[in-house]
Amino acid sequence: VQLVESGGGLVQPGGSLRLSCVASGFTFRWLRMSWYRQAPGKERELVAAISSTGDSTNYADSVKGRCTISRDNGKNVVNLEMNSLKPEDTAVYYCKSPNSWGQGTQVIVSS
Repeated sequence: VQLVESGGGLVQPGGSLRLSCVASGFTFRWLRMSWYRQAPGKERELVAAISSTGDSTNYADSVKGRCTISRDNGKNVVNLEMNSLKPEDTAVYYCKSPNSWGQGTQVIVSS
């Protein structure tokens, strides 16, 4: 099982980023997928999750209205579109399947 995230980087407050996670080694289309994040000195927290078919999503209150999770089961990819980014969104963002974690991608929101 492998989850490989990409798309992180440095962005100014108010900016946008699109994170992607490519999955391999399991039947992606059967599984619920999630994005988590961990800021320095804080616990890892759920950002967003999406059902196996993509018809059900849920978001942390802190990102609701600013983030959109989506998936492409034909390409084994789950994305996290983040808009109106704030400094408090700075964290390492992790892709997660029910049993595995990616290595994370760093997002820094700073002017």
